[in-house]
Amino acid sequence: MTSRKIKMHYPWLNTPAKGAFFVPTLKLQDVKETGLKAALHHGIIGKAEFGTFEGKIGVRFTRVR
Repeated sequence: MTSRKIKMHYPWLNTPAKGAFFVPTLKLQDVKETGLKAALHHGIIGKAEFGTFEGKIGVRFTRVR
């Protein structure tokens, strides 16, 4: 079985300061790492927390400033 890598777009530039967005996933640690790397790429400081939203498990990203 071959695995495909899915390229994900993280909406850091469209997220206001102290705003947040949720990414539903089962690969929590991988999404957390790539999401925070994407924030740093844009010069944005963000944080990530594991959690649930509307019954789905995933990662909630928050733009610190």
